[in-house]
Amino acid sequence: MAKTTHTGVNVADFINSYVDNEQKKTDSFRLIELMQKWTDSEPKMWGSSIIGFGNYHYKYASGHEGDAPVIGFSPRKAAFSLYVYSDTEKSKVLLPNLGKFKMSKACIYVKKLSDIDIAILQELCMESIKYNSEHHECSCRAK
Repeated sequence: MAKTTHTGVNVADFINSYVDNEQKKTDSFRLIELMQKWTDSEPKMWGSSIIGFGNYHYKYASGHEGDAPVIGFSPRKAAFSLYVYSDTEKSKVLLPNLGKFKMSKACIYVKKLSDIDIAILQELCMESIKYNSEHHECSCRAK
């Protein structure tokens, strides 16, 4: 995920002003509902366009460190950018069953939620939450 910081921008205001497609707006609010349920965390804006849930602290071997959301998404013009993937064996097995998507190193791009299997998305998110909990100081740890 892009290195960014939490902002105080209202998430609903962001969606209503940034997203100009009604289906994408509906899908955005559905993703918020799902990710909030899966993380037990309120949605927060990170940077100018990422909606994140929970947070974790990372530190690289180089000494660079920062904070990032545990999972999140951005309703970009071309497609949703889903920040839900951890490079684990379970995620590699789940990914081919997600549906219609494109992928970069760790970001999944989908045009609309109806293109993917929400149950598989949930499993990918839960695997990412588990990974972050085990490898970082993370708000996703059992409370």
